[in-house]
Amino acid sequence: MNNEYGPNFITLTDDEGNDIDLEYVDALEMNGVTYMAFFPVVEDGADEDSDEYGLVILKSVMVKGEEMLSTLDSEEEAEKVYELFMEQLMEDEE
Repeated sequence: MNNEYGPNFITLTDDEGNDIDLEYVDALEMNGVTYMAFFPVVEDGADEDSDEYGLVILKSVMVKGEEMLSTLDSEEEAEKVYELFMEQLMEDEE
């Protein structure tokens, strides 16, 4: 985890060795699984409206006794969790 930006930012490394900086937004639990929402850090001069800067949802999984973040398993799971995050974010704004 990289604290270059502050405590609400993390740096993940993908399978190809690329670093991805993310800003933590929120977390929720569904069916015993913890999901976390992030926004990618927008690089200077980048188009914030680009698809690559949309909400990123990852889930917490245990791998060999270590907690790791993983992509979601299906489109159905992604849609359901996305809806729950949007509901939660709207409630927080009220």
